[in-house]
Amino acid sequence: MPTEPAAQEDAQVKRRCDMELSIEEINVRIARLAIALGVSLKSNDEVTHLMSRSYVVAAPCERRAVSERRLAPRDGAGPDRRLAHQREELRGLLVLRYELVKHYLDEVGLAATHEIMGEAEDHLLRRGFKPGADGVDMGRLFDKT
Repeated sequence: MPTEPAAQEDAQVKRRCDMELSIEEINVRIARLAIALGVSLKSNDEVTHLMSRSYVVAAPCERRAVSERRLAPRDGAGPDRRLAHQREELRGLLVLRYELVKHYLDEVGLAATHEIMGEAEDHLLRRGFKPGADGVDMGRLFDKT
C-alpha cells in the first residue's frame, strides 16, 4: 500500500523531533543550573570534578516528624542545602543526557545523533545561551579518533 511508507516516514520524523526536543530540554536545564551554580562545563576535567563529588546535605532532623513544626531545628535547610540539591540535579542530568545520547546512537546511528545534538545546540544558542554552556562539545562528544 502506498500509504504505509508515508505513515512510517511520518512516525520516524516525529520520533526524531521528539528526540531533539528531549535533548534540548535537558541541555537548557543543565545550562541554567551550571550558570546558577557558577560551574563551568567546558572541559573534561571540570565535568569530572563535578561528577566525582557528592553534594547531598542531610537534614539533621525531619521537620515533619516533630509535633510542633515551628520548634523543629532548621539546620541544613538554608541556601547550602539548596545548592547541594541543585548540584546533585546537575550531576543527574549530565548522566541522563549521556545515557540518552548512548541510546540514540544505538537507535538511529552516529550521523542522525550528531544531527540531533547539533540542532539542539543551535536552538540553545538561539535562546541566548553561550556556546558550551550546557557542557556539550560536539568535537569532544563525537571525536572519531
